[in-house]
Amino acid sequence: QVQLVESGGGLVQPGGSLRLSCAASGISNMIYNMGWYRQPPGKQRELVAMITTDRKTNYLDSVKGRFSISRDNAKNTVYLQMNNLNPEDTAVYYCAVKTQGGSDFNQGRYGYWGQGTQVTVSS
Repeated sequence: QVQLVESGGGLVQPGGSLRLSCAASGISNMIYNMGWYRQPPGKQRELVAMITTDRKTNYLDSVKGRFSISRDNAKNTVYLQMNNLNPEDTAVYYCAVKTQGGSDFNQGRYGYWGQGTQVTVSS
């Protein structure tokens, strides 16, 4: 059974940082591209960051320079480091496995999803 277990969400002040973790089981994420999505309240889900099997990364324009996706193959874990957070980053964040498609940020299909973790940026 494929499971993606997320942690690291919570409440943070504007300008602060959080690191989200996604531990995978039942699958070796070293052979898949991985992504982080988010869904702000009342809005559509959007792809925030993607990392390929060879650690190439790409990001949503609004988070470039602030967010960093990484992976630790030994721990079968994907991370999203989020810096300089602002209230617009408030959302439920999901990690996902890219089961189809290549390294194109705007292409592909994510077949496995985590449960989502709430990130709230507020003073």
